[in-house]
Amino acid sequence: MPSLKVICQRSLVFLFLYSLDLNAQNDVRMLFKEPADNYHSSSPLGNGRLGAMVFGRTDRERIVLNEISMWSGGVQNADDPDAIKYLPQIRQLLLEGKNAEAQDIMQAHFICKGKGSGSGNGANVKFGCYQTLGDLFINWQDGHLPVQNYQRTLRLDSAFTRTSWQRKGITYSEEVMVSAPAQLIIVRLKASKPGALSFTARLHRKERAGYAMKKDQMYLQGILNSEGDEGIHYASVLKAIPIGGQLSVTDSSIVIMGANECILLVGANTDMNWPKVEKRGPEPLPVVLQTLNKAAGISWTKLLTAHIKDFQNYFNRCRLNFTAGENKKEIAQLSVVERLTRFANGASDPDLVNMYFNFGRYLLISSSRPGGMPANLQGLWADEYQTPWNGDYHTDINVQMNYWPAEVTNLAACHQPLFTLLGQMADYGSRTAKTYYGARGWVTHPITNPWGYTSPGESANWGSTVTGGTWATMHLWQHYLYNPDKNFLASVYPVIKGAAQFFTDILIEEPKHKWLVTAPSNSPENSFIGPNGEHIANCMGPTVDMQFGREILNEAIESATILNIDKAWSDSLRLIVPRLAPLQISPSTGALQEWLEDYKEAEPEHRHTSHLLGVYPLDEITPWGTPEFTKAAAVTLIRRKKIGIGWALALRMALNARMQNGNESFNLLRIFLTPSTVTTIEYSNGAGTYPNLFCAGPPFQIDGNLGATAGIAEMLMQSHGKKNIIRLLPALPSDPSLQDGSVKGLRARNGFEVSFNWQQGKVKNIKIFSSRGLPCNILLAGNVNIKDQQGKTIAYQREEGVIVFDTKRDTRYSVTVN
Repeated sequence: MPSLKVICQRSLVFLFLYSLDLNAQNDVRMLFKEPADNYHSSSPLGNGRLGAMVFGRTDRERIVLNEISMWSGGVQNADDPDAIKYLPQIRQLLLEGKNAEAQDIMQAHFICKGKGSGSGNGANVKFGCYQTLGDLFINWQDGHLPVQNYQRTLRLDSAFTRTSWQRKGITYSEEVMVSAPAQLIIVRLKASKPGALSFTARLHRKERAGYAMKKDQMYLQGILNSEGDEGIHYASVLKAIPIGGQLSVTDSSIVIMGANECILLVGANTDMNWPKVEKRGPEPLPVVLQTLNKAAGISWTKLLTAHIKDFQNYFNRCRLNFTAGENKKEIAQLSVVERLTRFANGASDPDLVNMYFNFGRYLLISSSRPGGMPANLQGLWADEYQTPWNGDYHTDINVQMNYWPAEVTNLAACHQPLFTLLGQMADYGSRTAKTYYGARGWVTHPITNPWGYTSPGESANWGSTVTGGTWATMHLWQHYLYNPDKNFLASVYPVIKGAAQFFTDILIEEPKHKWLVTAPSNSPENSFIGPNGEHIANCMGPTVDMQFGREILNEAIESATILNIDKAWSDSLRLIVPRLAPLQISPSTGALQEWLEDYKEAEPEHRHTSHLLGVYPLDEITPWGTPEFTKAAAVTLIRRKKIGIGWALALRMALNARMQNGNESFNLLRIFLTPSTVTTIEYSNGAGTYPNLFCAGPPFQIDGNLGATAGIAEMLMQSHGKKNIIRLLPALPSDPSLQDGSVKGLRARNGFEVSFNWQQGKVKNIKIFSSRGLPCNILLAGNVNIKDQQGKTIAYQREEGVIVFDTKRDTRYSVTVN
């Protein structure tokens, strides 16, 4: 007889699961009406280290398993020690305007040593690639028979997926979570009729896999490739815990017959010792078994409760709610792909916008947790053994875009893995900086991996971008701006200083204007037309480098000033900044000029708009500070048109929001949310959204999801600029469905958390929490009343429409606008 406590626990879990199915919260409940036929329509789950993609199949269920350190390859020194001999000649040719000749020499002598990334197919070269762990297959008894009342839901507010169906009058359910507290993938299978649950379960991997069966467990172990060397060791274990029925094993499966329900636990680890990867970590199998044994004695109720509590600690910090919208009950019956189709065709679905915002935050929480590895090109989800572009960390926009929503949507803790990666880049990149450029500090070229690769790529026309690491470093400063903490700044100052040192050491003086410019470099992955009609990428002083240079040097100056160190060095930087090549407007097009010279673009509609990064995520170009450059940036976007791959559309959303063009941002969001089924690598077609809301580059790239989430946040609130002025609804689209709403928990620079609501497009009530006690600057029109948490009226000043008031640390303020 169960105790009263057990009965109460079971009742609470039943009520929770019942609410998951019946609650029509259209912004957190993703509905699927059929099983997935590929992972682009599966239900993704993750805890920052482990991932699962649930297909919800009723014949042979497939759950793709991921472990974020499943990387082939290994540590290498791909720096070419002879490269620096050719640097003077390359620079001289660039100074003479002989870019094609310089590019030829770079391709011959100034790329990486060896195979580099393997042309983006590095599974079997030293660079390696991120790979799937494998699959959990569940073969249902009578799986060939038809089913009725199929439904699969993914709840974004609890990171939990549930599939249910009926067969022969019996209701079956599959519930899956990837628990951070338990560090396991956990599956619960149930049948409404006692004794009706029968199936076989097994782990599977197509290559480099060995299997063993032991009592109620199945072992999967192997060693990944490292270009002929022994790569990382991995282990995964499947454990079954049935209630009722019989458990047996074959030589390849666990067999459950006649059970009432069954819990499946899947654990996995590797021996990658990230970020100190030159030494191995502990053998993975004992770690997995210890984790499994610890969880095996814990009830489903407790496992689920701990999982939800952990996840919601992150998720509930920020919520968006556009309150308009009709037919909410009818929309609740639509699948995700049905809603995407309606929205792309112009129908109103403000909850879909809310859902997409929630989904982006959900993905970041699920793929990037404190103490772990950063989200890669696919977060941590992959069913491939050769992921597109190796599933690596691209530093020419992609890894940065992954973390654009981290600070503003209140997920600063999820930002931390990128900071650890930056520390690894700086460690290995100091050797590369010296080897190729004779420079101090450190460099990372456009690709890196967990093995510390910082060398140029294998092709000069894309692999010689020199400021990717510099750009990633700016995330450290952004974190400080949102969370002003001198201890944090002191801890990351060496990385910032190293990036600034490298930048100053690669500058040369160009002859025409005597500006200081980087050389050699390129504008990421783009090219211009040379005098003989050839496409040329390598150059000196591309606009993006100059923008990043001004930013990183100013960040270094401010950091040194705040920390009261390195005064002489920071003073020397103050002399360099004004000599950097300035922004220019193309005389031929009126657009912001991408290169030092007004070259003819080889591809005016190119996916990258690197020269606009001064608009976003930087703030060198603003509508109020530099209107002429803002106009030129807008011309650039018109010339780029509304085409490109998924992440490019996400960037253009954010750029338009920064330029206070909310309607264009929203138009791009509609295009971005167009259903796509294209899964091959394409650069000019197929962009959109897959049935499970993954971004279709195509193929799947998580940066598009996270960049679009940041773009939505930029429509709602901005706090960039010299005075960190908070601007509410700076780019609210005029669409009627968005004119009423509320948002909770957005973060603004200077340590503020901001919640507010709006009616008919006008801000009404604002809640501000000051974590650091710094002055608050907020742009507001009309009559304003400010009170602290004790109800005391707070005095303020108005300076050119900006409300300025002093705050106290850890204090809440209410602002009413009339």
